[in-house]
Amino acid sequence: MQPEHVDVLIVGAGLSGIGAGYHLQTRCPTKSYVILEGRDCIGGTWDLFRYPGIRSDSDMFTLGYSFKPWTDPKAIADGPQILNYVRETAAENGIDRHIRFRHRVKRASWSTPDARWTVEAERISGEGATELVRFTCNFLFLCSGYYKYEAGYTPEFKGTADFAGRIVHPQKWTEDIDYAGKRVVVIGSGATAVTLVPELAKTAAQVTMLQRSPTYVVSRPAQDPLANKLRRNLPARLAYHLIRWRNVMWGMFFFQLSRRRPAKVKDLILKGVQMALGPGYDVATHFTPRYNPWDQRLCLVPDGDLFKAIREQRASVVTSEIDTFTRDGIRLKDGRELAADIIVTATGLVLQVVGGLEVSVDGGAVDFASTLTYKGMMYADVPNMASAFGYTNASWTLKCDLTCEYVCRLINYMDRHNFRQCLPHNDDPEITAQPSLDFTSGYVQRSVAKLPKQGSKRPWRLHQNYALDIVSLRFGRIDDGVMQYS
Repeated sequence: MQPEHVDVLIVGAGLSGIGAGYHLQTRCPTKSYVILEGRDCIGGTWDLFRYPGIRSDSDMFTLGYSFKPWTDPKAIADGPQILNYVRETAAENGIDRHIRFRHRVKRASWSTPDARWTVEAERISGEGATELVRFTCNFLFLCSGYYKYEAGYTPEFKGTADFAGRIVHPQKWTEDIDYAGKRVVVIGSGATAVTLVPELAKTAAQVTMLQRSPTYVVSRPAQDPLANKLRRNLPARLAYHLIRWRNVMWGMFFFQLSRRRPAKVKDLILKGVQMALGPGYDVATHFTPRYNPWDQRLCLVPDGDLFKAIREQRASVVTSEIDTFTRDGIRLKDGRELAADIIVTATGLVLQVVGGLEVSVDGGAVDFASTLTYKGMMYADVPNMASAFGYTNASWTLKCDLTCEYVCRLINYMDRHNFRQCLPHNDDPEITAQPSLDFTSGYVQRSVAKLPKQGSKRPWRLHQNYALDIVSLRFGRIDDGVMQYS
């Protein structure tokens, strides 16, 4: 059977994939496109994660799309609200009609003579049987996120088989987990743990956040009073963009301050935590990390809900290392025992490059671990392919929106000049390869060797800076001497 051909093939129907569909049909209206989605619904992360309290750790004025104002009063939105926003965007713009569900993309091979990709996907039937289907496209746009959907990261803990209760990773949370009146231990100190703990504490008998080491935690109002005031008095789109820019600028200022004056920012954050928890709380042990602010992503707690649960003694924090799981809970290396009916391993994600796709160019396999990224979205010597990858120090969608705009500019430029292929290629011997992410977070450090590299100079260097990326991606030259066309 002949493969189906489209101009652009988008992989993934989550936040970035739906955004890519919108930009493509708006800016490149003559181009045909299809979105391949491995699961049976729209939403990606926001549909996959079902754990209690699931929410964004970025405000929705920056996590929302540039083209669709966020209108809910809550700036820090929960998972179902975000999922509804993404699905509403797809339905309003007819993007949902372009999605092929239950198509898990496995391989992509580029042919220079044909100037096209051949993409192989497993189509899953209702009975679970699979068949291989092929598509061809002129441009491949990967919007499948940065982590493995099949399983999260769980360290090997001693004695797990002895535990009489239930052990669950948040990525695998199911509706049948009943924690009401139960003793729950949440292992972890990152965004997932600080989200779960206050939510579980509403009905659980006792919730303990067990962490090996602390994370920086900052409180922020769930609703933004100034934003709500502006929206009452200004047109929705104008208000949205004013708030969006204010939040972007504040985030960039705080990040730069953290880099230049880490001790001052650390002191500011810890004073806020001490105020929230009271003078008698041991902030030095439980909320003072060993690293500087923004060496890892900060954890956001709306309206200080985690601190409130601790103050009201519905939740507690224990900072120690695990010796072994026991029948009734966890024994720590300091000899203490934590009783538990349910243990939640909020221990992180497994990073995955280009959605685990096997990619080859003219028969040669692409090793992404040794490949330089161009403008944080394309790969050296890989033609006509881009990836949507958000910021580590700001909202995911800010960078994805700019990436989509750039991809559309690139496609239109190629059309105007009758080019069939674009290929970033490095000819500068002075450029050295560096890790693409400089975070010390465990999930990054576990996978950093497998990730593509960034270069020491532009356009191979990642800015992690929205203002600089606007200059580069929205207004920068498409023909910059590094991108080669044929």
